[in-house]
Amino acid sequence: MFYVQRDAQGLLVRVEAAPYAGSTDMLAADDHEIQAWFANEVVENSLNQLKQSDMEMIRVLDDLIQVLTSKGVIRVTDLPPAAQAKLMDRTQAREALGGLSHLINDDEMGLI
Repeated sequence: MFYVQRDAQGLLVRVEAAPYAGSTDMLAADDHEIQAWFANEVVENSLNQLKQSDMEMIRVLDDLIQVLTSKGVIRVTDLPPAAQAKLMDRTQAREALGGLSHLINDDEMGLI
């Protein structure tokens, strides 16, 4: 059984496995409302994980493009104009923050 709280329209606003102040109803685990609640929670958690992963992957792709262009494998002009503009904006923002040059000293050996 799950303890639930509903809003004025009767929609679930909180679901807990243990009793809590404010719970207004109890529903079985196989109730369609409980199933929908947890399905939405799983979807929301997955979307949040993807958003965080997207932010991390943007940085990886940005670094990859920087390495490929610095080694002459690709040129920025090989990319579509919209991508060029976005890369230039990111490059300018990173340079304003000090770029990548301050991550390690030239004297240092090995990985960070």
